[in-house]
Amino acid sequence: MFVRCEGHRRLNLPAAGPKPMSFSSSPAASSPAPSSPPASSAAAPYDAPVVVGTQVATKPAAMDARDLSLGFGSAIILSDLNVAIPKGAITALIGPTGSGKTTFLRSLNRMNDRVAKHWHTGDVTLGGHSIYAPGVQLMALRRRVGMVFQRPNPFPMSIAGNILSGVKAHRIANKDHYRDIIEARLKEVGLWDAVAHRLSSSPFNLSGGQQQLLCLARALAIGPEVLLLDEPTSSLDPVTTENIEAMIRSLVPALTIIIVTHNLGQARRISDKTIFFYQGKMVEFADTAQLFEDPKEPETARYVSGRMG
Repeated sequence: MFVRCEGHRRLNLPAAGPKPMSFSSSPAASSPAPSSPPASSAAAPYDAPVVVGTQVATKPAAMDARDLSLGFGSAIILSDLNVAIPKGAITALIGPTGSGKTTFLRSLNRMNDRVAKHWHTGDVTLGGHSIYAPGVQLMALRRRVGMVFQRPNPFPMSIAGNILSGVKAHRIANKDHYRDIIEARLKEVGLWDAVAHRLSSSPFNLSGGQQQLLCLARALAIGPEVLLLDEPTSSLDPVTTENIEAMIRSLVPALTIIIVTHNLGQARRISDKTIFFYQGKMVEFADTAQLFEDPKEPETARYVSGRMG
């Protein structure tokens, strides 16, 4: 049974170890340097207007891409992107397959680093600091910028073990508080009633929708600031999709959410802002209602009206 929650709640629990306040460390413990040198990471104050193309965004930014280009080998996937993702809102990334939206999403917590021949130029900042700076630890970055993938990917451990995997890895809480974390996160995604009596069972006995909710609970358990969603409901039925959309909406404004979706109805239903990508470029970025009802660019108008793709 799905239970709608009232916003993203963070637990006040005693830490079992030092809680990282940033994603940087000494150079000796840092991850490898990026394949291409980033541009200057100096960020404008986040309460100042940020120019995006011909538009100005005044809401504080959670993450900021500056002159960002991305590719693999000789292929350029996305080029010359400048955008400030607003804090405490849901931003949808839409566009045809191959337009660069998923590559951009994966760049925000450096998931592309795992792909052979990946390169980037420009920069991305989180909290005013470059995520590509020397000394950045990927594990710490991905605690602050979590991700849920297109298909459910529970870990091969118990339901409870999935929730606690990141908590233990980041030493977020003492063992005495594990049960509280499991219950709070599963209630937050509306899964508690269905699994409370079988926390030690395999997650692979759950339905596809329940597995995706478990993955969301696992991501929320480490207390991210930003949550990246890569088509999280594309393989789910309409009723489950509706439930997950309601849960996602309940997470803001405490959390910043960036979602890739091919479902234009979903983008209209749940997002505050929408970015339209086409042929490796950001074509338009606006309030969702404006972008769908009064797009400024002809390519956007063709896509949202169904005359493209």
